[in-house]
Amino acid sequence: MDLALDETQQMLKNSARDFLSRECTTDVVRAMEKDERGYSTELWDQMVTLGWTGLPFPEEHGGTAASFLDLAVLVEEMGRALAPVPFLSTVVLGGLTVMEAGNDEQRRQIIPDICRGQALLTLAVLEESASYSPSGIRLQAQEQPTGFLLNGAKLFVPDGQIADLLIVAARTSDASNSQEGITLFLVPTASQGVEVTPQLTIASDRQARITFTDVSVPSSSVLGQLGAGWPVLNNALQRAAVAKCIEMAGGSDAVLEMTVEYAKNRVQFGRPVGSFQAVQHHCANMATDVEGIRLAALQAAWRISEKEDASQEVALAKAWVSDAYQRVCATAHQCHGAIGFTQEHNLQLYTRRARMQETAYGDGYYHRELMAQSLGL
Repeated sequence: MDLALDETQQMLKNSARDFLSRECTTDVVRAMEKDERGYSTELWDQMVTLGWTGLPFPEEHGGTAASFLDLAVLVEEMGRALAPVPFLSTVVLGGLTVMEAGNDEQRRQIIPDICRGQALLTLAVLEESASYSPSGIRLQAQEQPTGFLLNGAKLFVPDGQIADLLIVAARTSDASNSQEGITLFLVPTASQGVEVTPQLTIASDRQARITFTDVSVPSSSVLGQLGAGWPVLNNALQRAAVAKCIEMAGGSDAVLEMTVEYAKNRVQFGRPVGSFQAVQHHCANMATDVEGIRLAALQAAWRISEKEDASQEVALAKAWVSDAYQRVCATAHQCHGAIGFTQEHNLQLYTRRARMQETAYGDGYYHRELMAQSLGL
């Protein structure tokens, strides 16, 4: 396994960093925290023009047929820049799930619009239990003569307040095995009976509670096979967890960079604080964690890209990265002192998002449990 970037990937990485450093400054990030929609339409349109939204999709649908590992290169730079765009929700959660489970008609209707930037998607999974396991899916889909009737609520839906189309995990039948009886539905947010309520988070990102009250959807809205949605959903959650790890890899690298720069330039007792052994060791520990984060995340991304079973690699990556990124941010605050906690400083932007990213698609505890199960324990 060679995780070194090839020439095309390195060009993508360099061009993405140059673009985001110009167009996605921390001023933009701060402004979008206060914006009702939570993302810059101008920045999003530029990404569409660059072809980023079509990167992993087939050429026949308007994409460039890149691999998941290519996509990871791009996501890492977005994480580094804290890009406030609905990229993960639309491309990773939405588009890749439609490509995996959708029929030809669904793909023709949805994927080209994603590539052109004309459709925003997201995946609605979590409910009151806040569990990503199949037993946590209780939203009911009652079969009707012409389709299904959805009743229930989904919580913490990423970019739910701006999405045009939802992929909703619902239960169409009860079974002794909780993995059975789960079906995925394509539901427009404009459907009658769909109520979207924004939820505030520490990261100031845009998540939503979405309530379904007698929402009628046709049979053609079923994504994949009736009652057999869990394998598709599990794959989608694995891709999302790895993408979030890659995002954290970019963020952790930015935190290390700003901390080293601060240690070199902040003078205390007549000398740079970076000349003190304690600060040097802090930075060394951060660098060790940052490299571990990137390697664990890329290994999992590579397994997915190669279409191999990535269960252990995904669990290992999310468990390690969720904890390691917290350590990186905490140590960065030790080096910066009180100034790192002020709203004027950029460090707190990363620290708040790290707290949200830790729990997204399962925290370290959840993924250690999955790792134990994969070991037969």
